[in-house]
Amino acid sequence: MMESTNKIAFGGGCHWCTEAVFQSIKGVVRVEQGFVASTDKASYFSEAVVVHYQNHKVTLEDLILIHLHSHRATSAHSMRRKYRSAIYVYNQRDKEISTKALENYQGEFNNKLVTQVLPFVAFKPSEAQFQNYYYSNPKKPFCEAYISPKLQLLVHKFEALVDKEKL
Repeated sequence: MMESTNKIAFGGGCHWCTEAVFQSIKGVVRVEQGFVASTDKASYFSEAVVVHYQNHKVTLEDLILIHLHSHRATSAHSMRRKYRSAIYVYNQRDKEISTKALENYQGEFNNKLVTQVLPFVAFKPSEAQFQNYYYSNPKKPFCEAYISPKLQLLVHKFEALVDKEKL
């Protein structure tokens, strides 16, 4: 019998980085890398991942906290159109949990979080050659320079949640 999974989508930085971060977490069973669109001013596609996870192994709150610490969640930098800082929700319950989590976790950051809670509307996957990017190319300069430090942060800050067999 297959265990049930939940899903949530995250955008923030490069989707290669975001994919590797969530692939490294216990209880995450699948990560889809690509582009997500929401509604209104966020209706254009922005780099993101869809995370399928088992709530009895990792909570939505844990995933949100990892997301906030693994990208520049307080920076309204000029590339936010390409790298929207967002939690894309599929239902009202996850919207409420996400909104409350952002309020609760704000105290862990010196500056205001720019991360938005947005409805998930559409997803376009990345090209096949970019899927599973880090775990297929860990020695590439981009991976060593940008992704490996994020994974080290995971081990340091979220050790109990990291699947060390993957790292």
